[in-house]
Amino acid sequence: MTFQSFLQVVELRTKAASMIPFAIGSLYALYRFDQFQWDHFLLMLASLLAFDMATTAINNYGDYKKAVKRNGYGYEVHNAIVRHQLSERSVLLLIYILLSIAIMAGFTLFLKTNLLVLLLGGLSFLVGFWYSLGPIPISRMPLGELFSGLFMGFVIIFISAYVHVEPAQLAGIAWEHGHVYLDINVKEILLVFLISIPTILTIGNIMLANNICDKDEDIENKRYTLPVYIGKKSALALFRNAYYVSYLDLIVLLALGIHPLVVLPVLLTLLPLRKRISVFMQDCSKERTFGIVVKNFIQLNAARILVLIVAIVLQ
Repeated sequence: MTFQSFLQVVELRTKAASMIPFAIGSLYALYRFDQFQWDHFLLMLASLLAFDMATTAINNYGDYKKAVKRNGYGYEVHNAIVRHQLSERSVLLLIYILLSIAIMAGFTLFLKTNLLVLLLGGLSFLVGFWYSLGPIPISRMPLGELFSGLFMGFVIIFISAYVHVEPAQLAGIAWEHGHVYLDINVKEILLVFLISIPTILTIGNIMLANNICDKDEDIENKRYTLPVYIGKKSALALFRNAYYVSYLDLIVLLALGIHPLVVLPVLLTLLPLRKRISVFMQDCSKERTFGIVVKNFIQLNAARILVLIVAIVLQ
């Protein structure tokens, strides 16, 4: 396996979907709680990136093994295993190495924090596996957008903020004499969820757009995704409205005083974003227009990261 084929199998270009929420959560901990721990940051970065690459490789491998039709619809171009003529053994070895890194870094992070990190991390691992494996993977069901949005858009942000702060500031968990005690700061967790809504929706939209583009191929390969169930027209309406809800959430956060006033310029990103939404809705194509969906996600959330950085400096 060459370095180029490795990048294609793990689809490194798509890792912004996990790295951007990770950055938002880390900066939010510094902005909201004035706390940041470099060792925790680096451990979570290693675990998250390795696991994200592993699940992508697993998904590509699963699609390769389960594909009913491997000619036409660009399958021989879309699937890196076919395109680079990789052996199954090399792909499985890569998956094993990436999972080992993710597990070791994640377990070390748990030892430095507490049980809640282990539980949430373990749940995320299970969902990541279920996304690509099993008799009915999430990626082949109409639940992919929901799971990818919630776990990548909210859970990553929550954990990446949580590992920096004192447990009582978000949630504490203790095991004593066979009993589990959970102490939840409901207000702060709700605020983290509100901060996460634009990320949840824009990540969900990446998968929704992908499934809209692949609708015909998915029917051939028995992948019953959300657009297959609700139809292309309804899927596109959902796609468009998710962006508007994201901007509405930013206004609510501003009104609540959670986002700093410097978030106002972020609202201006709606103008170019609306144009790209229109382009995609008129031509849903992996080759021609899918890239603008990823660009929407990066533009909106990168602007939020910049705002948090500026607010931290001013603060």
